[in-house]
This record gives sequence, structure tokens and C-alpha cells, in this order.
Amino acid sequence: MSLGKDTLLRIDLGKPDQPNQIELGRKDDGKVHKLFLDPTGSHLVISLTTNECVYLNRNTQKVRSLSRWRGHLIESIGWNKLIGSETNTGPILVGTSQGIIFEAEISASEGSLFNTNPDQYFRQVHSLEEDGKPAPVCCLEVERGLESKYFIVATTRKRLFQFVGKLAEGSEQQGFSSIFAQNQDLLPSFQEFPVNMGYSEITFYTSKLRSCPKSFAWMMGNGVLYGQLDYVRPDSLLSDVQVWEYTPDIDLNFVKPISIVLTQFHFLLLLPDRIRGICTLNGQVVHEDVFPDKFGTLKKMIKDPVTGLVWIYTEKAVFRYHIQREARDVWQMYMNMNKFDLAKEYCKDRPECLDMVLAKEAEHCFQNKRYLESAKCYALTQNYFEEIALKFIEAKQEEALKEFLIKKLISLKPSEKTQITLLVTWLTELYLNRLGQLEADDGKQHLFLETREEFRTFLKSPKHKDCFYNNRSTIYDLLASHGDVDNMVYFSVIMQDYERVVSHYCQHDDYSAALDVLSKHCDDKLFYKFSPVLMQHIPKKVVDAWIQMGNRLDPKNLIPALVNYSQMGSMQQITETIRYMEFCVYELDVKDEAIHNYLLSLYAKHKPDALLWYLEQAGTHVTDIHYDLKYALRLCAEHGYLQACVLVYKIMELYEEAVDLALQVDVDLAKSCADLPEDDEELRKKLWLKIARHVVQEEKDVKKAMNCLSSCNLLKIEDILPFFPDFVTIDHFKEAICNSLEEYNQHIEELKQEMEEATESAKRIRDDIQEMRNKYGVVESQEKCATCDFPLLNRPFYLFLCGHMFHYDCLFQEVIPHLSAYKQNKLEELQKKLAATTQTTKSRHKPKEEDTVSLGKGQGSREQIKSDIDDIIACECVYCGELMIKSIDKPFIDPPKFDQEMSSWL
Repeated sequence: MSLGKDTLLRIDLGKPDQPNQIELGRKDDGKVHKLFLDPTGSHLVISLTTNECVYLNRNTQKVRSLSRWRGHLIESIGWNKLIGSETNTGPILVGTSQGIIFEAEISASEGSLFNTNPDQYFRQVHSLEEDGKPAPVCCLEVERGLESKYFIVATTRKRLFQFVGKLAEGSEQQGFSSIFAQNQDLLPSFQEFPVNMGYSEITFYTSKLRSCPKSFAWMMGNGVLYGQLDYVRPDSLLSDVQVWEYTPDIDLNFVKPISIVLTQFHFLLLLPDRIRGICTLNGQVVHEDVFPDKFGTLKKMIKDPVTGLVWIYTEKAVFRYHIQREARDVWQMYMNMNKFDLAKEYCKDRPECLDMVLAKEAEHCFQNKRYLESAKCYALTQNYFEEIALKFIEAKQEEALKEFLIKKLISLKPSEKTQITLLVTWLTELYLNRLGQLEADDGKQHLFLETREEFRTFLKSPKHKDCFYNNRSTIYDLLASHGDVDNMVYFSVIMQDYERVVSHYCQHDDYSAALDVLSKHCDDKLFYKFSPVLMQHIPKKVVDAWIQMGNRLDPKNLIPALVNYSQMGSMQQITETIRYMEFCVYELDVKDEAIHNYLLSLYAKHKPDALLWYLEQAGTHVTDIHYDLKYALRLCAEHGYLQACVLVYKIMELYEEAVDLALQVDVDLAKSCADLPEDDEELRKKLWLKIARHVVQEEKDVKKAMNCLSSCNLLKIEDILPFFPDFVTIDHFKEAICNSLEEYNQHIEELKQEMEEATESAKRIRDDIQEMRNKYGVVESQEKCATCDFPLLNRPFYLFLCGHMFHYDCLFQEVIPHLSAYKQNKLEELQKKLAATTQTTKSRHKPKEEDTVSLGKGQGSREQIKSDIDDIIACECVYCGELMIKSIDKPFIDPPKFDQEMSSWL
């Protein structure tokens, strides 16, 4: 700020308590005419009344003269916002009081030896006129648009000029003279107003520093011209222009507006004693602040382009305005102007205001018959649901009502289940009504398909899946009432209600489609339910599906369907039934008896050739059989399959019945049965006798009877002779009788030889026993026990043939650990008996005559006990016998005592 003709006060708002005072050093009478500060605050140009200019950089204290500018009274400067820096302004435009526009550049560096001035150049590029006379250039503004297009705005007292031109890429440093040259051939674009108040002022609103201004306001004689800036238009930068005429209290003869400042939604007009705020949206005065007389008249108002602060000063004071929440009521104005998008933008953080805007927009759209847009807005409001719904119903706008319900449904919370259920069912009804109308109109098939797809998307909406599932019966009823079978099937699939889908296809004889659904979803319960119907019509496909399901189906649950149609169906159904049963038995290896029995019955009735093969491969042991043997026997008997019956009898080990039945079929088959009871020779002989009797008595074939004798070594000629008739020639079996007699003679000779060998063996054994009784061993006095290493003769001892000698008690202790629990218990019992007999003997000092007999008996019993003990502990040498061999894998130290023994060594 200038405090007088020779003093400048520079204040850094970051350090307001440290003002910087600078002297201009002027000795003439020149006063400060105007100050021009660039948007960054780096460059200050001071215009003096003596038609001179001086320059001050923010980083210096020294004021430097702009010699090239001398002789011109500077009224305005258009700063270069794109390439200006702290030390250099770049090309700028300068307007004078004589209507001349100069281009200049100022550098804050000291310069060279030959050029110490800060002004690099100063050249005229254009001049402005009013009414054929030069007019002062009140304001200058330079802006860059798209594609290197530049816009220059210049104002005089009554006119607003626009210069538009392009600068080549990279040529911005060369200045703006080419833009003015491009406009020389044409008259410059300008707007003129008739009233002249001696000056004018233009201001711009920029949201961010170094960005293009968005709007402008020009204060001139007729009022304030304001509007938006459109950088796309080729002819003019100004758009949506309006003129705010001065109110009656502003009389240009007495009260003139001094300055103007533009904000986002208002412009501030500075009058001599007050400041007035006018809204650019509706032109209404929304603010007025009157200043007291003690501060003097208001001089100037200016806005900081960076912080947005508004500064006002008088001769005695400086005021600062800080604009806050300027847009708080803008939404209402936009709403009243029916600019609802902008209104919603400025009240999105205020739900109560947003609701009012939406309600007003919805009502506006409804009045203008834009029902779909109205429905979307109504769905977002808090208005009564019933009221809005009735409104659309009365207007007969089902599409709009549907849109309203959809949007309302989206906005509901999951917890509002009742409301969701209501809307879902209502929407379903509306969709079905609409589909019914479109389907009846052949010309609207495309719309019908689109609506159907939209309805199906609605049905499968994951957000409302639970609601549809819980109310599926209601939805089914609605679909049925409209006869919409296709969508009913579609809905059933979504609900995974495949039973309904399959039932539908079956009712309409589309069995293949029903089977496709079953195969796709692999639900075994549905297979069990619908297989009877499907088996009746498409048996091969059904069996293919069963086979594909494999183990997931229990064949036992499919038997009812198979039994039903194998009894009353065609040969194809029977064939497919057998195919599936064979798959279960041979592929799945099913062991269930019912399955095997059923396959057996099918073979018996319809495929007898496979019956015997099945029985043979099923196994010959009862544990390998999975069918009921008695059932199989009855089945084969009923159908007269004798060979199969024989096979079953063999498995049941009823060999007599098997042979009896086999004789009705084939003698060889009976022979194979007769040889089966290998462990029971008596039964085998009995069976072979049956065969022989049959051959002799039934077939009367003596030769075959002889073959039976050769086939079975159990039969003799004398066994089968009774079967022959009384009058039969001996020639046929003379050889057999001779052979039999020879065998008897040979057997007698073998018995004689065995008897002689047995007599000789008994004699040798008696000799060995006699020899053992006379055998003895010599024990020297120095011999020691093999276990304790003490003299052997001190205590009772044992001597073994191997030469080892043990004390009785030592051997006892050595043998005990190796004996089984049973022998240990028996040994303990024998010891107790021995001790008891010993005690009895000692207690009798003078035995009587009758006691002598009992003593002898007791003595014999005691010797027997000792002998039994010897048999247990002295049956073999403990070091050379089996006990030592068996103990080879036992550890030297018992595992329970190992830790104790180990610790004793530490």
C-alpha cells in the first residue's frame, strides 16, 4: 500500500507484525496514481501522476525506474500467468490513459553492463477508441484457452473488447503482438453501452491459481455486465451474459460505484459509504454493509486471487473481508430456477435440503409428463410412499410406478423385510401385467423380449434372493394366475425348486427336458421320484443317466420303478432294466442282496442264457455269494433250470440233493458233485453209490458201473453187486472181482509187516530204558555250580548230560523267569504240596503200626511231587536247551529296571 507520495508499506501476511517500509526517493511533486501487483505477489509496478513508472520486486528493497515507460500514464496491466516467474514477468500487456496497449517485459535481475534497466522492451501493439477518440484502457486480462488459443479482454469506459488468436507452440515468450496482428483485418469484437461514468472495471472469478477464470463481471455506466467464460466458442469468450442495472439509489451524478469484486456466486459493489453484495444467480441484493463516517469515504476494493480475501481501504483504515460458506443457500436458488442437478450438487451434504430439491424436481418432472424421471426422483425422497404410488396409479403410468417401486426397493435396508416383501410382490404383478399386454401385441415383440429379460434379471437379483425364497409360494401363485409357464419354470430353476420344473416338463410330455434337468442338478431324491414316469417313456436315456450318476444313486431305491415296468412294460424297458442291474453288479460292485436277487429273477424270466453264467461267476462259497440261495433255488426250480439248481445245491453243500438232481441231467455232472465233500469219505461213498445204483438200475449200463468203480477209490465191487439183478453174467465184472481180491491180499500183507515193525520197535525201547537206568556221572569234590560258582556238593544239585551242574535252588532261580505263567503257577502249587508233606513227616516221631502204612503212602506221594518238579525245572539244561535259545532276543536288563540300573553306574 502507498501511504503518501514517497512511502510504500509492504506487509507479509505470514508475518503481519513485521511491516517493511520502502521509500520511493522521489523529489518532484509526483504522486502515486495506481499500484499493479501480479497474482503471485512478486512484481509491483507503481504508476505515478508524472507519467512515470517504477518497479519493485518482492525480494528487493530498492525501487527501480522503468525508463521505457516514461511519458505514459499507466491505467492497467494484463499479467502473464503462464510463464511469469519471481524474477521475470514474461511478456505482459500495458494499457495507458490514451488508449494505447503496449507489450513489455520486466526482469528483476541487475542486467548487463550496457542494459541496467529492468524493462526489457516496451512496444505498442494496439490502440483502443471510443466515439472516434482515444479512450483510456481501464482493464486488461490475458487468458489461455484450448489448443494454444489466447484470449485478451480489454475495457474502456463504455466498451469491452475481445482479441482471440493462436500462438505457435513454444512461441509464448515472443509476446502477444501476433494476436493483435491477426485481428487487424477485422474490426475487434466489442460490446458497447451508452452511459459513460468516466471509468469502468472488470473482475474475474478463478477457482484455483494458474487456472482459467470461469466467470466475469464488468462495472460500467449502465450497470454490471456479468456472465460465464466459454473458451470453446470461436467468436466470443463471453456466454450467458446478463446486465444488472443499478438500483435507483445509485445516481451516477452523485453516487458512483467505485470498485467491483467477483466471487463464485456474487459480485461485491463498492459505493462511497457502503459495500453491497448481489447474487449472480437471481440479481438480488443479498448483503449490504454500511461503513461509519469516522473512517472517511471508501477508496478502493480488491480481491486476493490466491487466498480469496477481499481488501477495502479508506483514507484512514484498511478492512479485510473473509468469505465463508458462500454456497449455503445456493441450492435453493438453483431449485427455484429448476436447475436441479446444480441444486443437488450444492446440498449433497444436507439431507433435509436434498430431499426438498428431489421432491421439487420430481413434481416438476411429473407436471411436464416426464413420469419415469419423476419416479426416479420420488423414490429418493422421504415423501409418503402411498401418496406417490396413488399419484402414478391415477395418472395410469404403470411404467413410472414400476420404476418408482424398483428405485424404492433398492434404497431399502435388508432389515426392512415387510417393505421388501410388499414391493417385490407388487413389482412381480406389474411385470406380469406388462408382459401380458406386450405379448398380445405382435408389433411389440422386441419390447416384450426386453421386458421379459428385465423381469428375469429382477427375479434372480441376489439382493432379494431370500425374499423370493421365503415368499416363493406367492410368486408361484401370481405366475400361475397369469398363465406364465415359461417364467414359472425359470423362477423354479432360480429357487432350485427342480421338482416343480421336472413335474412341469413331465406334465407336458417333455420327458427329455425333464431328464436334462435331473442330470444337470444330480439330485438323487428327484431321480427316485421321477424315474418311474421317465422309465415308462424314455427307458434308454434314463438308464444312461443312472449310469452316469454312478455311486450317487442307490440302486435299491430305483427297484420299484424297475419292477413296475419290467412286469408290464415292453421288451426295451426290460432290456434297459437288465443293463442297469448288470452295471450295478459288475461295474459298481454292489453287494446288496435285493439287487442280486432282482437281477437273478430277470435272468430267469427273460435271459436264461445268462443265468448259469451269472451263478458260476458269482462264486462257489457261501461267503462270496450276494444273492439269496433259497430264493435262487426256488426261482430255478420254478422255471425248470435243473443245471442251475444243481449249482445252487452245491453252493449250499446239499450234495445228496445235488447228485439226485444231477442224475436227471447228466451222470458226469453227478460225478463232479459226488467228489465235492473231500473231508467226508462216508458221504462221498454214499453219493457214488447213488450214481452207481442209477447207472445199474436206471440206465442198465454195466460198463458205466465199472467206470464208477475206477473213478472212485472208495467203491468196491462188493458195494455195487447188490444193485445188479439176480440173473446177470459175471463176465462184465469178473476182472473187478479179481482186482478186489488181490487188493484184500495185499492189505493183509501190509498189516503183517506193520505188526512186525511195531514189535521190533517196542523191544528197542525197552533196551534203551534199561540202559538209561544204569547210566551214571562222576562229580568231583572240587566241582562248582555253573551259576553261583560255589562248591557243588554243599547243597542238593543237578547234573545234566551236557556236563553242566547246578545247585537245586540256583537252577530254580535261573529257570523261573523263562517259564510261562501256567508253569510258574503249577510249580508254585507243587512246592506248596511238597512243603505240606515234609511238615507232616516231621511231626510224626513215633509212628504206630497203622501209621506206617500211611507214611509209606505219603512217602510215595512226596516222591511223585519231586518228580513233577524235576520235570518242570530240570527237563533240560538251562544253558544248552531251548530256554536259552528262546531268550536270545531278550535284553540283559529288563526295560523297567534299565533306568535304575543305568543311574547306579553314573
